[in-house]
Amino acid sequence: MLAVLAAVVWVVVAVGRSAWKGREAPPTLPRHDSALEALRERYARGEIDRETFDRMRRDIER
Repeated sequence: MLAVLAAVVWVVVAVGRSAWKGREAPPTLPRHDSALEALRERYARGEIDRETFDRMRRDIER
């Protein structure tokens, strides 16, 4: 009798865990901060002009 009860509890816990796993938050995408920082560095070094900087910044922020 005790073995049957233990098996029922085990099944309930296993089903509960698998159902809960589906509710976990999806992994987040990396933020665009690093891309924007790299763009700022390129602008500061003079590699790109202001117009290019603004266009690329808008693309990153979309």
